[in-house]
This record gives sequence, C-alpha cells and structure tokens, in this order.
Amino acid sequence: MPKSTEISRQRRQYLRQQKVRRVSIFSTQIAVLLIFFGLWEVAANLDWIDAFVTSQPSRMWQTVLNMHSTGELYLHVWTTVWETIVGFTTGTIGGLAIAIMLWWSPFLSRVADPYLVVLNALPKVALGPILIVWLGNGQPAIIVMALLISIIVTIISMLQGFLSVDEDKIRLTQAFGAGKMTILTKVILPASLPNMISALKVNVGLSWVGVIMGEFLVSQAGLGHLIVYGGQVFQLDIVMTSVIILALCAAVMYVAVAYAESKLLRWRL
Repeated sequence: MPKSTEISRQRRQYLRQQKVRRVSIFSTQIAVLLIFFGLWEVAANLDWIDAFVTSQPSRMWQTVLNMHSTGELYLHVWTTVWETIVGFTTGTIGGLAIAIMLWWSPFLSRVADPYLVVLNALPKVALGPILIVWLGNGQPAIIVMALLISIIVTIISMLQGFLSVDEDKIRLTQAFGAGKMTILTKVILPASLPNMISALKVNVGLSWVGVIMGEFLVSQAGLGHLIVYGGQVFQLDIVMTSVIILALCAAVMYVAVAYAESKLLRWRL
C-alpha cells in the first residue's frame, strides 16, 4: 500500500474518532442536564424537597408559558440582554483603548498603576447609589454599572498581555525602522490576541454580573427585576425561572465569544 494512502486512511480514522468523541461528550452533557431536571421534578413530586421553596421544572415551564402569553417574558429578557451587550461592548472597546494608551506611554502607565489596583479591588456595588443619583433611576445607571465592573479587568488583562510580548520581536521590528504604530499593529496586537480573547470571556460573566447587580438596585424591567420581584412576593417559580433563563442567555453569549475566538485564531494563523 502506498505511504500516502496509508496516511490518508489514518487521518480519516483520526477525524472519525474525534467526531465520535465530540458527539459522546455533547451527548453526555445533555444527558447530565436531563437527569438533573428529571431528579429535580421527581424529588418535588415525591415531597423530598419543598417545591414552594425550590420550585420544580414543570412549574417553571408553566411560568414561562404564562409570561409568553402576556409578552412579559420577551420584554424582560430583551431588556437584560440589551443592557449586557451594551455594557460588554463598551467595556471591551474602552478597556482596549485605555490599555493601548497605557502601553504607548510608560509614564502614564506607571501613574495609573496604583489607581487601577484600587479600582479593581473596590466593590463596584458600593457605587450603585451614586450612579443612581448621577444618572437617574433607569437603564443608563445599569449599563454604567456593567461597564465599571468589566472595564478595569479588561484594562489590566490586556495591558499585561501587551507588556508580556517577546522583547526580541519588538527589537527586531525596531531594527527594520518600524515606528510605534507599526509595532502595535504588527507585533503587539497579534501576539496579544489570546489575552484579548481571555479578557472577552471574562467580560461575558462580568457584564452579566454588572447588569444583574444594577437591576437589583434600580430597574423597571429585566431578569434582575423579576428575581427581586419574585423574592419579594414569595413566588419562587419566577425567581428560579429567571435564573435558568439568565444562565441560558449567558451560555449563548459565551458560545458566541468562543466562536469568534476560533475565527480570530484561524485568521491569526
């Protein structure tokens, strides 16, 4: 048998094994999820747990149908998703821009370093009442809360990625007469792409945290508003349903970022 044919056969076998492995992993993940909800439902029906306190899948599904019939479901989901997307986008773009400024000016970076440390350690929820006074009782305060939570981490993460780029690559580029803008676009940003992707993944969670925290403090709509309302009136079905929907929305956003990561890394190669 020719060597090329043998290699081709082995590659097809390897790809087939990888496909089977991916399908097995995905199937197991779905099975674990179904078993979890199944056990939850059975435990509630058999009074092993108090369904009033923990709710149960059938009651949550009925809550979804009720909110669907009134259109309330889509209002709250879209409100939270839109606020999260705006906070995520502005936090990422703003963090990247500031990180570039700090890399560009070592003096400015040293001046800003202690302030970044303090702002990163500061519990952002403490700024909630101030934001409400400054921006009012509405969506701007919620979006700014998400922005504040995500932007500092983005700046620190991306700046660290910029500064960790191999100095030899920078010196070699400088030896060919490249200016700082060329070094930034041709060396720093491509080499820091994995750090940027990591920052995006972290920002997904932080943006959701910021929005929900903001909606806890001040909101007229959104999943955070539903969670607070459900807790106040002791309707735990609404609370648990909102939490599950929140988890699904966050998972979808994370998958979108992971898909963008695969495309960007392929472009980099």
